[in-house]
Amino acid sequence: MRVVSLVPSLTEAVAVGAPGLLVGVTDWCTHPAGLDAERIGGTKNPDVERVVALAPDLVVANEEENRAADLAALTAAGLDVMVTEVRSLPQAFAELERVLVDGCGLARPGWLDAAERAWAAVRPGPQRRAVVPIWRRPWMVVGRDTFAGDLLARLGVHNVYAGHAERYPRIGIDELNAAGADLVVLPDEPYRFTAADGPEAFPELPAALVDGRQLTWYGPSLADAPAVIGAALGIDV
Repeated sequence: MRVVSLVPSLTEAVAVGAPGLLVGVTDWCTHPAGLDAERIGGTKNPDVERVVALAPDLVVANEEENRAADLAALTAAGLDVMVTEVRSLPQAFAELERVLVDGCGLARPGWLDAAERAWAAVRPGPQRRAVVPIWRRPWMVVGRDTFAGDLLARLGVHNVYAGHAERYPRIGIDELNAAGADLVVLPDEPYRFTAADGPEAFPELPAALVDGRQLTWYGPSLADAPAVIGAALGIDV
């Protein structure tokens, strides 16, 4: 079978068990390292003609990470495009099984079982309210109905903007600092927040620097994510 993945998370999910299936992946597909597949552009700007030329049996995509126009063009070219929707942890587990088992014809992987067990065993830490920036210049934060927000909630961290009308709203830094949070969570992707770039903008809040892959990717990293994110938040899950 020949598979093109337009989503870094799904690329890793497929490649861990069956790297030979992948004939095309995005420039942002960094895991696993050394993946031998043609690069077909970014998640937001894939080279549609190159994807079509690879003649894949299946293209795996995501409704948030990929543009509807690109997915429509691939479908119009006669390709089988499986579009996932992942806005919560249960949805991630269901969609991963759909892609791997139903789409790629693989056996259900052991890491998926391990991830479900790991999250089922989570004990939330003390309840805290957080702002979760994902970009600066302009500042953007996690809003309603997001995978990252759901993971944090399961660890006892309530996203202050979980009820916002937008999923990734632009909010000014003064408003963020006045939002009533007692914590700022700073992942290192899509914007690479570091100890020297991010915490200084929130002088009154403790900052938790979090591995963005653990917080936003749905794949093999989910098995370790509770412990890794928990450690960044200073809680024992």
